[in-house]
Amino acid sequence: MHRLRTQLFTFFAALLLSACVYELDVQQGNKLEADDIEKIQVGMTRSQVRFVLGTPVVGDVFHKDRWDYLYYYDPGRSNNIERRWLIVWFDGNRVREVQRDVPVQEPSPSGAS
Repeated sequence: MHRLRTQLFTFFAALLLSACVYELDVQQGNKLEADDIEKIQVGMTRSQVRFVLGTPVVGDVFHKDRWDYLYYYDPGRSNNIERRWLIVWFDGNRVREVQRDVPVQEPSPSGAS
């Protein structure tokens, strides 16, 4: 009887613990606050942009005049995923264009683009 009770206790303990799964929040990239994005204006220098937004996450050796700022936040127990993508274009050392809220492409279920 003692062995059965121990097995039942172990079974129910395992069952209860399996329901207690902690889902981590996943945050990647530069946290882009709307106020900071609005500060970026045509004519600013690269240093000024870096001071406001930080170092860009994506560096592209083929497009040295383009800085991509990506932000992804997936709260563990929620489906409210936040995505932002900002592209800053430069002519030399000065901002030429700022593309805000660039649509983030979702991967297709089949894996094909």
